Amino acid sequence: MTQVWTVVVPVKRLDAAKSRLRGALPGRPHAALALALAVDTVEAVQACPVVAEVLVVTDDPAVTAAIGARVVPDRPAAGLNAAFRYGAAAAGAGWVAGLTADLPALRPVELAAALSAARSAPTTRRYVPDAPGTGTVLLATPPGVPLDPRFGGSSAAAHAASGALPLLGDWPSLRRDVDTAADLAAATRLGLGARTASLCGTATPTASRPV
Repeated sequence: MTQVWTVVVPVKRLDAAKSRLRGALPGRPHAALALALAVDTVEAVQACPVVAEVLVVTDDPAVTAAIGARVVPDRPAAGLNAAFRYGAAAAGAGWVAGLTADLPALRPVELAAALSAARSAPTTRRYVPDAPGTGTVLLATPPGVPLDPRFGGSSAAAHAASGALPLLGDWPSLRRDVDTAADLAAATRLGLGARTASLCGTATPTASRPV
């Protein structure tokens, strides 16, 4: 597989990230869980055979220190979609994808399949809806086409209305974002990345999450 994609992953300041997950792991710092989700997501993207580079958009120094990828400074007051646009601009020309930072069960092979499928439409943006079908986990765009992110409430419909076409492959780990304790339990059943698994007390985390 050819490494052609730059993947943009915005990460909020940890004290503000994933508010609906507060209390999901009693006795564990909320910031540690938010960071674990992001680190496992980025590590899975870095292991994806079609990804050339990961750009993390953040203004949190703890994320910058832990993430192990190129960081683009964020302007937090501007919001999530602005962060995706900053990252896409920093990526320059080429195939660019925006990915949410809460996919701790992500399997690189599923991401590769989705990104490869996106290249079948060389002039059109493509998006992958989340497991419920209302949100978006991945937005991909070909060279010369703006990313034009519409993340937020009902973002799948917003991306469709903007002209993006859905990608609906069998990619459970890609579509399993984590916003609530129930989502975290579902991701655990798929097989968590090492950092989230350690925080959750899950044994042999990588054994159930093949590349």
